[in-house]
Amino acid sequence: MTEMLSAAALAQAVHAGRLSPVDVAERCAEAIRAREDEVRAFASLDLPALVAAAGAPELAATPLAGLPVGVKDILDTVDFPTERGSKLFAGHRPTTDAAIVRMAARAGGLIAGKLVTTEFAFMQPSVTRNPRRLTHSPGGSSAGSAAAVAAGMLPITLGTQTGGSIIRPASFCGVTGYKPSFKLLPVLGLKPFAWSLDTIGLFGAHVADVAFAAGALTGRDFSLDEDHPAPRIAVVKTARAHLAAADAHAALDAAAAAAGKAGARVTALDLPDAIEAADEATVAVQGYEASLAFADEWDRHRDALSPTLATYLEGAAAITPERYDAARRTARRARHALADLFAEYDALLTFSVAGEAPEGFATTGSPAFNRLWTLTGGPCLNVTGLTGATGLPIGVQLLGRFGRDRELMQVGRFLERAITAA
Repeated sequence: MTEMLSAAALAQAVHAGRLSPVDVAERCAEAIRAREDEVRAFASLDLPALVAAAGAPELAATPLAGLPVGVKDILDTVDFPTERGSKLFAGHRPTTDAAIVRMAARAGGLIAGKLVTTEFAFMQPSVTRNPRRLTHSPGGSSAGSAAAVAAGMLPITLGTQTGGSIIRPASFCGVTGYKPSFKLLPVLGLKPFAWSLDTIGLFGAHVADVAFAAGALTGRDFSLDEDHPAPRIAVVKTARAHLAAADAHAALDAAAAAAGKAGARVTALDLPDAIEAADEATVAVQGYEASLAFADEWDRHRDALSPTLATYLEGAAAITPERYDAARRTARRARHALADLFAEYDALLTFSVAGEAPEGFATTGSPAFNRLWTLTGGPCLNVTGLTGATGLPIGVQLLGRFGRDRELMQVGRFLERAITAA
């Protein structure tokens, strides 16, 4: 198995003069050449251009230190096609970059290429394979983004989440996935699916790597303190716990036990009804908004949509404005109730997924343990280090208070280390 690349360690080595951006670019190019034919993470790629761009002398002093960055192909890029996983947009060339792509470039990141997304970031499986076991799904919709990190091809990738499209593939591929607080990263230049839910996030090898990347991209302080006090963690299995396989339950229990052994105060918690009610509300919010976001594709190009998406949009068209408005009110009440919980806890710990990555490619997995947390808008982390019944990764999910992303990263690194030490 190819070793994953640590974005934080590579940037530190470049800043210290031990490596050059060209060294890093060539390392990525070597890994891509070795594994891309079997993993199929990239929708478009230009390795000679990447290595050439890494030669710019000013890169070594930038926040991202010239590290190669992969961009999910649902985000607009000028230098690469933006095909959105759909034949409708084959060869499409935007005239401007998405805001997050410009942020990466301004911070000294080199856009290595576009990473495979499922069709319009929905649930039709993509061509990408799971680097941990090529016969299994990498998840979706950020399939290529998770797979490229897992395969050691890139140190940082950009993904998006509307239901569970960061946390789920991160768990399946055994990488760290970070869904920020809603609107922390701008979605300008993202093909919308549901504007109340769509969130741009990051994939990296470990918590320190996504924390480093988030700080470099945004200019915010994401530095992690070594002497941070042991956290207060609530274990939340949710009303959907019966959907999780035995090994997902075992992983969650192991993570909770490891955190307790490392000094955290760990408490089991049942979610208030006001929060649980919002899980069903995501159906109406996502469906109503998707039916409008894809109005043109539906009205003019219906035959070019996959049966998976077309069937979904047909059903979504029946969601009334009244049902949508009621769901939004439910979501608002849930956000307030969740904020109240964080008076007592530093983070919530729950399932990332229902189990290991599915065998075969008929499904990208269920967002049952993700969609509520996307709707409520706080930051989420997939924390690695645990495995399921057949040896594939199973992550656990940490949830933080809205706008307290750095604090969640602190808890994430604590838990990551606790799992490793257990």
